[in-house]
Amino acid sequence: MADFPSKVTTETSYPNSRSSQPGGSTLRGMAANFPTTMDMSFIRSIRAILMMAEIILGLIQWALIASAPYTLLAAFGWVMFVAVTLWILTTILFFLILFGGEQKLTFVPWRMVVMVYHAAATVLYLSAFLANAASVRPWRSTSYYNHMAAAAFFGAVVTIAYGASAFFAYLDWKGDGGNAANNTVPT
Repeated sequence: MADFPSKVTTETSYPNSRSSQPGGSTLRGMAANFPTTMDMSFIRSIRAILMMAEIILGLIQWALIASAPYTLLAAFGWVMFVAVTLWILTTILFFLILFGGEQKLTFVPWRMVVMVYHAAATVLYLSAFLANAASVRPWRSTSYYNHMAAAAFFGAVVTIAYGASAFFAYLDWKGDGGNAANNTVPT
């Protein structure tokens, strides 16, 4: 018993060593490369506030459409497609920016991508809003009429939010950071 400490050796595993579980070390390596801090300055910016409004109001709009028989008219199918697709893409973009994806993926021209995305979303939402508003007619049940009329209202509000986001993204893209001459002139 006296020689017990001298006969026992302990080893710790290295961070890059192979794990006995499949994919164990590669998952840890991927997690180490992913930024986990939130950009709190983004949350307080007008971009984030507008994106949160787009996400919340877009969710309300497509929930209203989904709660009615939207398959009766093809226009409501288009509205549903635009609302759900842009809601998913805006949510992904919001969390990508929030968790620092812009700093991690430096090869992407983020200012231009965000500007083009919001401009395209504005055009798509405008077409969906117009299709929704033009197709709202009283049906046998007034609850469906109210759902579609409310969805048209929220579609207009979300269109305005996407338009404002496109405007601020344009100002961000057009800012001093886009001109190399402004950054190289000695002062």
